[in-house]
Formats: sequence, C-alpha cells, structure tokens
Amino acid sequence: MAILNFGSLNIDYTYAVDHFVTAGETLASTNLVVNAGGKGLNQSLALAKAGAPVKHAGMVGEDGRFLVELLQDEGVNTELLHISDTVRSGNAIIQTDPSGENCILLYGGANQAIEETYVDEVFSHMEQGDWILLQNEISCLDYIISSAIRNGLRLILNPSPVTPELLRYDLSGVDLLVLNEIEAAAIAEVDSDLDPAALAQAVRKRLPHPTVVLTLGRRGSIYLGDDIEAHQDAFTVDAVDTTGAGDTFTGYLLAGLMRGDTPAQSMRNAAAASAIAVTRHGAAPSIPNRAEVEEFLRKVAQ
Repeated sequence: MAILNFGSLNIDYTYAVDHFVTAGETLASTNLVVNAGGKGLNQSLALAKAGAPVKHAGMVGEDGRFLVELLQDEGVNTELLHISDTVRSGNAIIQTDPSGENCILLYGGANQAIEETYVDEVFSHMEQGDWILLQNEISCLDYIISSAIRNGLRLILNPSPVTPELLRYDLSGVDLLVLNEIEAAAIAEVDSDLDPAALAQAVRKRLPHPTVVLTLGRRGSIYLGDDIEAHQDAFTVDAVDTTGAGDTFTGYLLAGLMRGDTPAQSMRNAAAASAIAVTRHGAAPSIPNRAEVEEFLRKVAQ
C-alpha cells in the first residue's frame, strides 16, 4: 500500500536576515539559498526518507523540473505529476532570523493551476482504502477532498495555511487532521491561547470523525483519537532554521502509522526527525533519513 500526496511543489528562496522586514523597511540579507520546497514536496520527501512508499501528484512549470528529479532521486513515484508549459512553478520567499524562526511569502504559480479534469485523472489510479495526504497550497482542494471521500480513500489533511476558503469546506469526512495551534483554533472557532489538550478536544468536538494530531512546536505534540490519547515532548536541540520542521514531522508520523507503529512510536520518531531538521538550513535539504533518526534516538536514550 502506498500513500498519494496531492500537494504543492515550490522553489524556495531563503534569505538570512537580522530581523524580519517591517512595513516600509528596506533590509539587506546576509545570505541567499535557493532550494526545493513546498509543503507537498517536503512531506513526500519526509515520507520517502522515513521508508514509506509514496506517490506525488501536483504541478510544476518547466522551471521546476529539478523538483521532480529530486523526488525521483529519493524514491518518490512521480508518474502522476504534471509539468506545465504555460505557467511557472510556485515559489516561496523565506526570511530566517538568527534564532531560527522564519516568515514566508508564497506565490502559487503552477500549484494554483490544478483543475478538476486533472484531479479526475489522478483519482482514476486510486483504489478504495488507499491513503491520500493533502495540504492547502494547491487549487481545487475542495474538489479533491470530496473526490477522496467519494472514492473511499483514507484522507489525511494538514490544513496549512488555514484560509477563509478552507474553513468553508466540508471537513467532516477527513480521517486524520495534522495541524498546529493557529490552524486548530481557526477550525474549532476558539481562542488559540486555549490549553493544548482543551484545544485538541475543541477540534474533535467541532469535527468528531477525524483523529487529531496537534503540533505545539517546542512543547511537543498531542495525538487524540476515539480511544487513544498520547503526548510527545519535543527534543531539545539548537535550532538554526524551523522551515520544513512541521512537514518533516507529518511525513514521519504518517510513515510510522502506515507501517503499523503505535501512535506513540510514530510521534516519537516524528519528533526526532523534526528535531534534526531544525538544526539544518533549508526545508527539503534539512529532512533526515530513517537511519539518522534511529541514531538520534539511540543517543538520547543513553
């Protein structure tokens, strides 16, 4: 069994800055790095590096062929991915400060050119019970969600970025939500300052069907299902760049659940993988492989 990730692919332009640019300010960066990115691409890479069989559907322009090659080199199946000759690839302008925090400006490009006919073509290759992973960086998401439910797929949604449009979608058929506090508060229509456990409960009250995995940054993560509740602390590391940490967590979490690990085991591996990722620069380049995660966990257990 493989998982289909129907998601974004970006070219990331990452600028190192002393502080984030404010309104009316012109600020010189100290470094520029161009990398592969996009939440979809990052999560596919994390899934593959964690050992999961993964297919990727999505769209890039001719300028994004290297993104496709990167996925292929890491073992991701890209047969369903489309290369457009009429639109440029999506890109992200990322600022990173000395503490490792980031802020991101997105240009949708080819990610926002996905149409229903392409979605139908992708779903013609899917079978009932297959897994599908979605984020919110591509067009046609509402149609993809309804198609996934109609075709009997196990649907995992990372509702990032949360938008007014997404909040109007019917998410009641989603099987697993992986989301942060801001996204959870928006979906549950509550204050994001709510206690994390109460926030996770609020999401499940609003959407009773999905299992909820709430990511809390330095405070770890919470898993809340019908009969399972687990908490995973974050590992303490010296962070240099948090870009892609959440995507790394998501990929490793799903890879663990797919191979039959318990939620607690899957979250521990995901926490370790994201801890490694934040000690490295970039999004896609920071994602560790499974051997690195296992070595990290051996060291922290000593």
